[in-house]
Order: sequence, then structure tokens, then C-alpha cells
Amino acid sequence: MRIIISPAKAMHTANDVLSHQQLPVFMEEAQVLLEELKDKTYEELKAIWSCSDKITTLNAERVRKMNLRRNLTPAILTYDGIQYKYMAPIVFENKDFEYIEEHLRILSGFYGILRPFDGVTPYRLEMQAKIKGDQVDSLYDFWGSKLADRLCAEADCIINLASEEYSKAVYRHLTDDVRFITCVFGEMKEDKVIEKGTLVKMARGEMVRFMAEKRIEDIDGLKSFDRLGYAFQEHLSDEKKLVFIQSNW
Repeated sequence: MRIIISPAKAMHTANDVLSHQQLPVFMEEAQVLLEELKDKTYEELKAIWSCSDKITTLNAERVRKMNLRRNLTPAILTYDGIQYKYMAPIVFENKDFEYIEEHLRILSGFYGILRPFDGVTPYRLEMQAKIKGDQVDSLYDFWGSKLADRLCAEADCIINLASEEYSKAVYRHLTDDVRFITCVFGEMKEDKVIEKGTLVKMARGEMVRFMAEKRIEDIDGLKSFDRLGYAFQEHLSDEKKLVFIQSNW
């Protein structure tokens, strides 16, 4: 079983906490993307990143100085979004780190796929970014089936805790013999399951923490998730999704 999650836009270095254990598996591809970014003007980078001048200036300077093999931080400690705050890996015990290193994979527009202790450097490149160059037409085409192939080489069951932007880079390349199960976190309104972005990110982070602490190894184990007021709903779920509904908490 493998768990997939999205990255976060906000990143920082934390190599004074824990050291990385290895380099990402798609280093050659990341280097190609870095060279494409280095060839872009400031205005082209701003358009690719769709961000403010302040954020563009920060990341343009990162690109200019970027070395994919130096001053690296474990991926799991580098991302700083809501999901990662609720996952709270900084307070994981060793056994929790061991679990996520085996089971958790972070999808990335820049690195492709990351194990928690792969060494990374801060970057900005979302999967849906419109980057075009000599070797890139779109990131979905650039990565093709590589992410799915890598995951399938590791496991025949994928637990999806990633956003649609990232998960579709995987599921559209899967064969029928691979189980792809999406966890849905929502609330009921007029007999409909309503998902709210921030709450979903919080729940995804809590689910990773729950799985690590409880050593979840199968689908049935997921169904006991009860954090942030969520409870599994058998009648709303099927072979492709597990639905968790939040009550007042």
C-alpha cells in the first residue's frame, strides 16, 4: 500500500533538524526542468508561477542559485502548508518516520515523486503550471506515466490523499489491476457530501498522522479514522472511495 499526497507551495529549509537519506528518484528529470526555468525571463517565470512580484523575486533567485545536490532538506520537513501542519511530522517518533518512509509518497511537479526523506531544495512549480520549452510542453505530458509506473512497482494499492491537480497525474495511467482509493472528507448538506478546501487539507494531514501512529496496513484500518470529528460512512463509500463525514466538533 502506498499513500499519495500533494506538495505545498510554501517551503523552507530544515536541514538542522534531520538529514536527508537519499536523492529523489527522478533527478535527471528535475534537472531538465531546472534548466528550463533558468532559461526563462522574470516575466515568463511570473506567468508560470501565477504569483506576486514578491514571491516571483524570491523564487527567481532560488532558481538562479539552485543546486539539486547541495544544502538539502528531507522532503517531509520542507513543505509548510495546512496539510503538513496537521500531519506535524516535526513531532513524529522514529517509528512514525519509518512508517511514512515506506508508505508515503509526495507528488511534485518539479521532482515527480518523493519519499519523505529524499533530499530536496525549495522550489515553486505546480503540476498544472503552464511551462513550455525545448523539452517540456506541459508537466502532465512531461511526466507521462512515470509517476504511476513508479508507484505500481512498489504496491498494487494506492490511497489517494492528493488533490485532483496531482492525483490525475497518477490515476489516468493506472491499469485495472491496481486499486486506487480516494479518501473523501466532507459534511452533509441537503443529502449531498460537501467538501471544503481548508478542512479537507486538515483532514488529509490528520489521516497521514493517524495511519503512521496506528500502523495502518489495509483498507479496513482506514475506516476507523475518527479525528477532527470525522466518521466513516459505509453507505456513501464504494470500491473507489472512502467517505468520511464530519459532525460538529
